[in-house]
Amino acid sequence: MTTVANASKSEQAYAWIRSRISGHIFGPGYRLVLGSLAEELGMSVVPVREAIRRLEAEGLVTFERNVGARVTLVDESEYAHTMETLGLVEGAATALSAPLLDDATLDAAEAVNTRMTQMLGHLDAHAFTELNRQFHSLLFQPCPNPHLLDLVHRGWARLSGIRDSTFAYVPGRAQHSVEEHTQILELIRAGADPLEIELAARNHRLRTRDAFLDALHARSHHNSGDES
Repeated sequence: MTTVANASKSEQAYAWIRSRISGHIFGPGYRLVLGSLAEELGMSVVPVREAIRRLEAEGLVTFERNVGARVTLVDESEYAHTMETLGLVEGAATALSAPLLDDATLDAAEAVNTRMTQMLGHLDAHAFTELNRQFHSLLFQPCPNPHLLDLVHRGWARLSGIRDSTFAYVPGRAQHSVEEHTQILELIRAGADPLEIELAARNHRLRTRDAFLDALHARSHHNSGDES
C-alpha cells in the first residue's frame, strides 16, 4: 500500500513541479529544494525526489554538485539550431502539403487559430503552445515526403525538450504569431506559389526564434545589472 501511495504522490508532485516549470514560475536556474517542495505539497521528500528524477530524465531538471536540483538552463545554441532546422524542414513540408489541404482541414486550422486569438487577453502559455502545435500539424501532416515529415516531428520533439513554452517567456510574441498564421492560411487558400508558402512558414519559425533569443539576452543583461 505504501508503494502505491508513494507512486500516486510522486505523480502529483511531478505534475505540480512540471506545470510550474512550463509556466516559468520556476524559471531556468531555479533551485528545487526537496524539503521546501515537500512541505508545500504536504508530503514527504521521497515522492518529490522521485518526481525530480523523472524531470531530470526529461531534461527539465539538472543536478549540480554541492547545489542540488535546478531547472535546466536554456541551451541557447541548441535552441537556435533546432529552430533554424525546424524552420527549414517545416517550411518545406508545409509547402508540399499545401496542394493536398482541403477546405475542411484549412477551416480546422483557422478554428484553432481563432481559439489562440481569443486567448491573447489572458494567455495560458502552455495551452497556447499546444494549440500552436495543433495548428502547424494540420498544415504539415499531409506532406507526401515521409522523410521530411519525420524530420519535422523530430524537430518539434527536440524543441519541447529544450523549453516547453516559448510563449511563457515571450508573451508578446503570441499576437504576432496568430497574425502570421492568418497570412500563411491566406497564401494556401489563394494557391500561392509553393516557394512563397515555404518562406512564410520558415520565416514564421525564425521570427519566434529571434524573439525568444532577444528576450533571453535582455533578461540576462538585466540580471547582470542587478548583480553588479
